[in-house]
Amino acid sequence: MDFAQKSSATAGRGLAALALAALLTLPAAAAEPTAWDDIRANLYGEAPLVEDGLITLEAPYRAEDAAIVPMTIRTALPDGDTRHVAKITLVIDENPSPVAAAFTLGESAGVTAISTRVRVNAYSDVHAVAELSDGSLHVAARFVKASGGCAAPMAKDPDAAMASLGKMKMRWFDAPETSPTHASAQLMIRHPNNSGLQMDQLTRFYIPAHFVSTLTIRQGDALVLRMEGGISISEDPNFRFDFTSNGAPLTVEAQDTEGNLFGQSFPAGGA
Repeated sequence: MDFAQKSSATAGRGLAALALAALLTLPAAAAEPTAWDDIRANLYGEAPLVEDGLITLEAPYRAEDAAIVPMTIRTALPDGDTRHVAKITLVIDENPSPVAAAFTLGESAGVTAISTRVRVNAYSDVHAVAELSDGSLHVAARFVKASGGCAAPMAKDPDAAMASLGKMKMRWFDAPETSPTHASAQLMIRHPNNSGLQMDQLTRFYIPAHFVSTLTIRQGDALVLRMEGGISISEDPNFRFDFTSNGAPLTVEAQDTEGNLFGQSFPAGGA
């Protein structure tokens, strides 16, 4: 190798070393923003969300039916903790309207679990966020494989669904012997809860959105829970909730997006 060839080879190695050094000093590529990043910012700004097990979310990894995916949210405060859970928000990240429901809980109601059924429109992370009385935020997440739930056809005939609109039923479950004042009840409401994304199979037109938008449950004058719901709650909504019973009847008031009002009172414990 003559002098010119040696100089060229040395220069080539030098350029390669400089290129490698420059590559190594480049900042790591920023992670792509997710749907949850935007939702979280819109709902909570820059407030920290803690994943510490205070709230848990139970949901199937692969749903059997995307239109009726069961979800159970549980909360458990440490012994001696004087705070209470003030609000729980359920978010299905990839749904057209991600906030499925927001539950405001009565201070003395002692609600520790809420179960419901939701529509899941695409493979999605699902988040449950608990806001405590001190303003702290706690989060749990699950990934659910399901698709098409928001556009799935109604399970019932539309005329039959409207004929029973707003009818309610309360089912009670036995309280544990270790906590006889703790009760578990399930409220069921007849309502199509149309999402606005479903198509009438005869006319081929989209069925307008029509769903239960607010639901309030009280025992006596005391609030148990208030729900503000969206299109993600399944047809014929039902909510099971564990709470501390004071022995008073449960009164339910609901309103849908067309202004229809529904209400009924149920004796405590199904007496």
